Amino acid sequence: MALLSGVAAFSGTGSSTLNGDELATISAASRSLSGMWELARHIDGHFLPYYLFMHFWAMVGTAELWLRLPSAIAIAVAAWLLVDLGRRLHSTRAGVIAAALFAILPSVSYYGAFARSYAFAAAAVVFSFWALHRALERSDGRRWVAYGVAIALVCATHLFAVLVLPAQLVLARRAVLVRMLAALAAGCVPAVVLGLVGYGERHAISWIPQRGPEVWLKFPKMAAGATGLGVLLFVLAVAGAVLLWTSARRGRDGAAQEAQGRAPADGSAGGLAVDPAGGSARSLAGGPAGGSARSLAGGIAGTRPHHWVFALVGWLVLPPLLLLAVSQLVTPVYVDRYLFVTAPALALLAGLAVAALPRFHVVAGVLVVLLGCGLAIPDHLEVRDENGRFENIPWALRVVKAEPDDAIVYGQSQVRSGFEYYADSAMPVDVLKTGDTPDPDGFGYPERSDVSAALKGHERVWVIWRGTKQSGLEGDGVPRVQEVERAGFELTSAKHSADLPGLTVALFTRR
Repeated sequence: MALLSGVAAFSGTGSSTLNGDELATISAASRSLSGMWELARHIDGHFLPYYLFMHFWAMVGTAELWLRLPSAIAIAVAAWLLVDLGRRLHSTRAGVIAAALFAILPSVSYYGAFARSYAFAAAAVVFSFWALHRALERSDGRRWVAYGVAIALVCATHLFAVLVLPAQLVLARRAVLVRMLAALAAGCVPAVVLGLVGYGERHAISWIPQRGPEVWLKFPKMAAGATGLGVLLFVLAVAGAVLLWTSARRGRDGAAQEAQGRAPADGSAGGLAVDPAGGSARSLAGGPAGGSARSLAGGIAGTRPHHWVFALVGWLVLPPLLLLAVSQLVTPVYVDRYLFVTAPALALLAGLAVAALPRFHVVAGVLVVLLGCGLAIPDHLEVRDENGRFENIPWALRVVKAEPDDAIVYGQSQVRSGFEYYADSAMPVDVLKTGDTPDPDGFGYPERSDVSAALKGHERVWVIWRGTKQSGLEGDGVPRVQEVERAGFELTSAKHSADLPGLTVALFTRR
């Protein structure tokens, strides 16, 4: 299942081209270690651990597939851990169904073929819950060290992945409280460092608008990558939480009655519990538990029945709630992709709901996966389209019909990196660029400021910017456009790549 998830994620690259964020990864990873540190002091400091990893990975090459492969591997790791976490919480079938649902999410295909750290963060979060379950199961020093390492990976892969950690606190119990808090404290050191760095660089995310609670209505689509599939899985996730709560309560009550030598009052089998002698699952009536199934109540001594239900629900819903709170109280930071870490929780709760059915759970699991695939087909096709990352540079290159002595001006300096990456034929003269090395404190390039003088002797100039046509042609949203017009040029044509933010390619000719 892990391999299938990785393949499904990697297939998400399709024909989609690198976007600005992925090109920023290339720019950062291609610098020297000192150059990356200098960059981190001004922008993207919280991505420094990922950039360090990609620095060594990119030594082999910077082809699209190679750059995106680590994210697909991270998705495979997340799926493998999801299977085992589902087994630990309920049954092997729960883990397999959860991993299958995770694999078919369009969001997994998107971020699993995306040269940024979001897939790494999702894998680290699953690892942290898995490691915590093991540590609570048997409070061994090595297991708590593994949990601390998992927390450190959560903090290092993406700063806002730490928003899942409050959900784990509900699992703390007196017997292990000191060890758990020590592991959390040690693991959160990277979050403190990267958080301070990120706060000092908050000017770099000034483009993020302020959001209101209405963004939560889009959360199912964000987590799943498709509206229909997202709503379906959220309904199943709610059902899964309720079933887990009910099963855990019945397991605890039945265990108490059995300890008193009585059968459950309602005459039922009383749920499932773990045999203290051997750790295997069995029914409270004394018969087999039906395979490897177990209840949350019996899985970990000392953990109350509802605690894991709270933890899983918190994993799903706390990050969007807390991210919006940070946006309102500190600075706007609510961006959908920061919440991809909730996707495994959505799949896990839905998988647990299907696996908890009294019968036909295998058939139900297959049907839910097939229905999910059907609902998500349009979104999977969109992810794999050339414009699947909403910044179609090859399309822009096809629009540019360069003639001899044509000039080109980029509305945002960093946009040129994509054109230099994909251009396979002669481009118009880049009249503003003064150096081949990116700015040490950003992703742009050194440019001359005298646009009018730079365009002397040119009759046509192509201007390309990130955003809609209106953003550059109306007002002063893209100053380079106004500078070209003041240099004596007028608009001849303009085309936009359709999806937002997209790219605009405009041709200006001298008056």
